Amino acid sequence: MRDELFNLTGRTALVTGSSKGIGKALARGLLRAGAAVVLNARDAEMLETTREQLAADTAAGDRVHAVPFDVTDAGAVRQGVARAEALAGPIDILVNNTGMQHRAPITEFTDADWHRIVDVNLTSAFLVSREVAPGMVRRGRGKIVMICSVQSLLARPGIAPYCATKGALSMFVKGLCAELGPAGVQVNGLAPGYFDTELTSALVADPEFTSWVQKRTPAGRWGDVEDLVGPLVWLSSRASDFVNGQTIFVDGGITSVL
Repeated sequence: MRDELFNLTGRTALVTGSSKGIGKALARGLLRAGAAVVLNARDAEMLETTREQLAADTAAGDRVHAVPFDVTDAGAVRQGVARAEALAGPIDILVNNTGMQHRAPITEFTDADWHRIVDVNLTSAFLVSREVAPGMVRRGRGKIVMICSVQSLLARPGIAPYCATKGALSMFVKGLCAELGPAGVQVNGLAPGYFDTELTSALVADPEFTSWVQKRTPAGRWGDVEDLVGPLVWLSSRASDFVNGQTIFVDGGITSVL
């Protein structure tokens, strides 16, 4: 029997960028905790494949849905959220997971590259949160979780724009907490450290960088996407009702040591 504090039965979650990687793992975790989950990404075919896999993996049946739309387009977000709620009911949990990385020295970073990373990592969270928040406010409850990053706090050469977007996302958490907290909505950030995903595959394959991660991280390893599931379920459940405006680092201790 599920601990009732962490039981998400009867709740509906929208997870953006959930066709693969961290988003897919987070969606699976929410399904296992009892929630109905709406998957989102731009690639409709890949999203449907993921929906079928998760339905089979978790025996979720009709609790998992796929709604493809572009989270950087305000009109598409409006229509997509409406479609998601028509399929699965009012959204109780929003996980803003969509993100990208682009590595280049700032002297070589183009205008187009800057606008793209800002749109994908930051504007998307603004657009989807803005669309979902009014319903949460009306109902007097809701959970919004931003997938931030260790780079919300720390920086490395070659990814300054990425750091800027993730730092801004962590401050967006605080701003929304101030606005939505009085209405019974909790807004928090979940910040992964160095995780082995599609986004970091080139770094994982680099022996020198992997050695640096292992030495720099007290846990001595790359993170596994399953390491994020427990913290997300907590932030999505009644167990975190008095936690608001926080960015929780799931990083093996890397932000705690020099």
